[in-house]
Amino acid sequence: MSLLALSPKASALKDKLEKFVNERCIPAEKEYDRHIEQFSGADRWSPAAVPPVLKRLKSEAQALGFWNLFLPHPVPDALLMGGSRSGGENDVSVTPSMYLSNREYGILCEIMGRSTLTPEACNCSAPDTGNMEVLLKHGTKDQQSKYLKSLLRGEIRSCFLMTEPDVASSDARNLETKLTKIVGEDGRVKYVLNGKKWWSTGAMDPRCKVALVVSKMDYSHPSCSSEREKMQSKRGNQTVVIVPMPHPGIKCVRPLTVFGYDDAPHGHAEVWMENVELDESSVVLGEGRGFEISQSRLGPGRIHHCMRAVGLAARCYELMLERTFQRQTFGKYLHEHGSCRELIADSKSDLEAARLLTLSCAEAIDRLGAKGARDKIAMIKVTVPELTSRVVDRAVQIFGGAGVCGDFPLARALVGLRTLRIADGPDAVHKQSLALLELKQAKKRIHSRM
Repeated sequence: MSLLALSPKASALKDKLEKFVNERCIPAEKEYDRHIEQFSGADRWSPAAVPPVLKRLKSEAQALGFWNLFLPHPVPDALLMGGSRSGGENDVSVTPSMYLSNREYGILCEIMGRSTLTPEACNCSAPDTGNMEVLLKHGTKDQQSKYLKSLLRGEIRSCFLMTEPDVASSDARNLETKLTKIVGEDGRVKYVLNGKKWWSTGAMDPRCKVALVVSKMDYSHPSCSSEREKMQSKRGNQTVVIVPMPHPGIKCVRPLTVFGYDDAPHGHAEVWMENVELDESSVVLGEGRGFEISQSRLGPGRIHHCMRAVGLAARCYELMLERTFQRQTFGKYLHEHGSCRELIADSKSDLEAARLLTLSCAEAIDRLGAKGARDKIAMIKVTVPELTSRVVDRAVQIFGGAGVCGDFPLARALVGLRTLRIADGPDAVHKQSLALLELKQAKKRIHSRM
């Protein structure tokens, strides 16, 4: 079966999505930017700064059947109560119009990636999708009722706090945010969260109402003396907790910029947590299960990121092609120069390689699960951002000065794709993981012949 094959129903959905992106989302980008430009300073993260065009696009996406297409399996019945099925006047159904495989959704992700507005318009944007998958897979009924239902409806947004400013967070064992466990005389357990995080995407968003925080268990309190040996574990201390936002113990210290872009009103923040008191209902899955949770949200998430990157690079590539027919140098159109044709050929090859490698990974996840596709997941994390970055960089070169200004989407696209080589772990970490997997397989083959 071709990696690009779709069922008739999915193919019809793809055609509708392409029309929605090209006719509704891409034209709305200028309106979005003009609205944000009206605000400065802290006001860029105020409710008024959220562009109204998003609400309009969300309504259209829901009506067209693009809502929550990322969902990997059916939503529990308890979460469907109160939606459009029960006649709620302003409610929407949280279920997608159809359930897709990772490979099928990857094909649609490429189309979504062509516009920065489409993923959010379809309620399919990070970090919400990963957080929803965590709550759907690991959350208790109470956690799902409090947070997952509102996220699925697109009523709120969320953030995922892992990276820290004071340590190399690509090695999760370095994390210093502490979750101190305290057992009261009545046997009740409470936790106290302290630490610093940064690159907390969405933490300053006025719509953010819940944070998933990766912390390290601390059993130093006298009431936990019998559990202190657990602190020696290399991977058994990471724990994910849910914190309602805003919270009096959590302070967003400052917004962070990515090559000068602040990405308001969603953005990225440095966050300090001071004596945030939580109870047992805030722990996801259990103490020491943080590494397992973090890994479970990364497999499908990598497919989403990579295919959106392919879509964005494909849009830039098409703009590059158009430019070569519009501009002349030395008596020729740009496309008539041999050097320009070489850039076009290289870009087409890189795009196709990135697309097929990612869809091959998605097919492996569908067939083997994320654990069985670890090698391919590592491959796309390293290779796809680099391939797509090269495509956009060539487009910038063809555009010249226009390529590095805000008149075209090229500069922002290049920034986003370069950042992907760091987000969710730098290239070096994933290359090491891939090499270790390959060496393990090589050892097995060598021993089998002995």
